[in-house]
Amino acid sequence: MKYTYFIETELGTIGISETDGSITELFLTKNRQKTTGGSQTPMLKEAEKQITEYLSGQRREFDLPLAAEGTAFQKSVWAALRKIPYGETRSYKQIAEMIGNPNASRAVGMANNKNPLLIVTPCHRVIGADGKLVGYAAGLAIKERLLKLERANKEEKTDAR
Repeated sequence: MKYTYFIETELGTIGISETDGSITELFLTKNRQKTTGGSQTPMLKEAEKQITEYLSGQRREFDLPLAAEGTAFQKSVWAALRKIPYGETRSYKQIAEMIGNPNASRAVGMANNKNPLLIVTPCHRVIGADGKLVGYAAGLAIKERLLKLERANKEEKTDAR
């Protein structure tokens, strides 16, 4: 059975869905009137905790069972995205090379666009070859905020050493 729970964050309302003990969707919603609460299972409670920790700069990696639906190609791209280190970025071409298909930059972009697990599968860490921010389902302003959050916390941790 599918359960969805909504949380309020500084980014806006985030919806988290779970099916059979795995997180299947994480999305930002613009319709605040119809997105309060929901059914919160223990897994959704843990996902909320980890997302809150991430947004406050206390978490760099997620430890959640994920079960996003997609093609084999999309899943390979999403797995590669989860390998991009916190606070770093990669180009679409670099992701294509990571999955062993160096000519698939456009297809990588399309897979990014279909990513159902925003933030947890960090498609916000993928940028244009020229270093510019391009495309993000939640909007470029959110992408920029996530990248700034990660850079600030990465530098903070590095400076503390």
